[in-house]
Amino acid sequence: MLDHLLDTPMNFGYDTLLLLPVLVALEAVLSADNAIALAAIAQGLEGSTLQRRALNLGLVCAFVLRVVLILTATWVTKYWQFELAGAAYLLWLVFQYFSAQEDADNPHHGPRFATLWQAIPVIAFTDLAFSLDSVTTAIAISKETWLVITGGLIGVIALRFMAGLFIRWLDEFTHLEDAGYVTVALVGLRLLLRVINDGLVPPEWLMVSLIGLLFLWGFSERAELGVKASTELSEVREPSEAKK
Repeated sequence: MLDHLLDTPMNFGYDTLLLLPVLVALEAVLSADNAIALAAIAQGLEGSTLQRRALNLGLVCAFVLRVVLILTATWVTKYWQFELAGAAYLLWLVFQYFSAQEDADNPHHGPRFATLWQAIPVIAFTDLAFSLDSVTTAIAISKETWLVITGGLIGVIALRFMAGLFIRWLDEFTHLEDAGYVTVALVGLRLLLRVINDGLVPPEWLMVSLIGLLFLWGFSERAELGVKASTELSEVREPSEAKK
């Protein structure tokens, strides 16, 4: 597969220059739901520093896995088991989120991690499961392997910045995390339908429209400032009480 990449002629014509922004835009659109899922997973770590490190290292691993997926895409698409595994993994994440017990001390419903190294593989494999959908679409647009990899690299960089924004927004908007996991469920169901019958897969415009509506709902209500302020006040009081 690596020989195939090295032997691929790199044609830098006008068509290539026009196609690259299309692939980047495609990655950005298809990565919006991915970004919120990764942000929610990163929130399973305590502290913003660990969350940022988990996203940085997790997405480096994710890019390596994307490259492997792109190089083996022709082979992977022959086996429905890969898409079934991706669908099962995404739907398991959704089930784990919505079946989690309410916790007044920690409103985060997603997976929780004791160490950074527990979060990194979850982030990497979640991105890989999403990539089964986006990479297949990108390969259909362009047969230039290096071009798809370049689009994937730019997509991962954009995904990192989007996930960083979503980590902050998840604390500000009440329904955003729920909306994000519903979009994860949609992607998982889309992969499952592709396994059952490719003719049942909804068109791309319908998926983008549904995700757009879910995001509008996710950003429709801000969290109460009073709750956030009381939380910050308690965090200030705890160290002062400990000194006494």
